[in-house]
Amino acid sequence: MRGVILLLVAGLLAGCASLPPPPLPARQDLRDFALEGRFALRANPPDQPAQSAGGRLAWTHKNQIDTILLANPLGYGVAEIESGPASARLRLADGKTSESTDPDGLIEEVTGQRLPVARLPAWLLGRSGGRAQIAHDDLGRPLRLVEDGWQIDYAYDNAAPDALPGRLTLSNGDGLELRLRIEQWKNAP
Repeated sequence: MRGVILLLVAGLLAGCASLPPPPLPARQDLRDFALEGRFALRANPPDQPAQSAGGRLAWTHKNQIDTILLANPLGYGVAEIESGPASARLRLADGKTSESTDPDGLIEEVTGQRLPVARLPAWLLGRSGGRAQIAHDDLGRPLRLVEDGWQIDYAYDNAAPDALPGRLTLSNGDGLELRLRIEQWKNAP
């Protein structure tokens, strides 16, 4: 009898264990996503001293709305960016909030650097607005994308043809470079 009870308890506990999250769709089918990783931003404009910043990020892209949480290397939140097709909001750790209808312009207003925030979700997946030059590797994955003065270089952590990138480097001719190290891709919550 005691063995039957232990078996029932073990079965109930196994049923309560969390199931692994469903796998992400292939890169070409992916629409909504969440990711966690690190970033490094370096600005080296001509005739000015170089500036750099880095830290962690958590990004959710769902229904054309992006929420990006930025933290310093120790994990303390420093900013939250929310943007969609018609608006953008930047909230800093001190509570100051800025809003605009132009996400790229909002970032430029606050940081002095124009970053392609509105295009980043597509560029993460090797997609463009139709005006890009895209080079692919031997497996057909995006290797380099060039669009509107920006170059995006992709690196992968595995050899699967539909793998999502693990590292991206975005750079422009004005001395601005953004490096992303994606540690985990997830389904959007």
